[in-house]
Amino acid sequence: MSAAEADRNYTLLARSIKAWGRELGFQAVGIADTDLGAAEIGLAQWLCAGFHGEMRYMARHGMKRARPAELHPGTLRVISARMNYQPEAAAAWPVIHAAEKAYIARYATGRDYHKLLRSRLERLARRIAQEVGAFGHRVYTDSAPVMEVELAAKSGLGWRGKHTLLLSRDAGSYFFLGEIYTDLPLPADAPVADHCGSCSKCLDICPTGAIVAPYRVDARRCISYLTIELKGAIPLEFRPLIGNRVYGCDDCQLACPWNRYAEASGEADFRVRHGLDDIALADLFAWSESQFRERMAGSAILRIGFERWSRNLAVGLGNASAGTAVTAALRSRTDDPSALVREHVAWALQRHGAQV
Repeated sequence: MSAAEADRNYTLLARSIKAWGRELGFQAVGIADTDLGAAEIGLAQWLCAGFHGEMRYMARHGMKRARPAELHPGTLRVISARMNYQPEAAAAWPVIHAAEKAYIARYATGRDYHKLLRSRLERLARRIAQEVGAFGHRVYTDSAPVMEVELAAKSGLGWRGKHTLLLSRDAGSYFFLGEIYTDLPLPADAPVADHCGSCSKCLDICPTGAIVAPYRVDARRCISYLTIELKGAIPLEFRPLIGNRVYGCDDCQLACPWNRYAEASGEADFRVRHGLDDIALADLFAWSESQFRERMAGSAILRIGFERWSRNLAVGLGNASAGTAVTAALRSRTDDPSALVREHVAWALQRHGAQV
């Protein structure tokens, strides 16, 4: 086979891969080369500034994140795929502004996405193998040091927004990303232009000022980090700013004009479970550990555990409007077995002028 024929075959294969991806429920599929040299410089600066906080694995992995062939030897191309996750849910802002309710980032109100995306990507890889035979590849779904936003941007799926998430003109940012690292020399797609322009809505809306500059987030200030990744006490300076956001934060996405084009997901796994889109903080705080484990089974929330979940809810209750139900909920946990929970409950009660 001549080089021209080989190129033509890989071009046809790339088109087929994108079609198969759409058949599997991905809204878009793109292909990127592995040159992340420019992104590597930014990653090194970000780590040097300590913006990763307690996420020590970020520093431990070093530059492997920006070098796909080091993570999976033989990688020549990365197939990136995106899948919408926005559920049919209660409107976000009214819940955020209702201090007695809990706000949970919308990606986490349904089942954990990792298994679904991995399964679909593995099915896509099997379909490719049916066409070309055995080939070198590995599937990733937020499961390894992968610069998924950079790779998706290189593959033409969108551009990195000022809030650092991937943005698409026709889908906003409410989607998950997954990758197939492969040794197939597929034609790479061209990136798209940045369409953020002079807009700064995401920077302006961030409750804790975590977006310290366009395209730069200090994770130590980010509510998603504080409520999910941080294992210990939430710093006092951030507790009032967190409001009722008890798992993650969507403010920068909610403020982004491009999300007016976001579409609801049709995936059953992403449907809201247990009323988590519109539920009272006190009701969640009343759950026992066994109830938490039972109701959060299959949820991304389960991984933070009952202790951190309770810590977050205590902060939310501390920021809630004062009332008998709020105070009673907090008092019910003043003798909690966890010192971490007790400390946050005490802070919350003090916020309401109540005795511990």
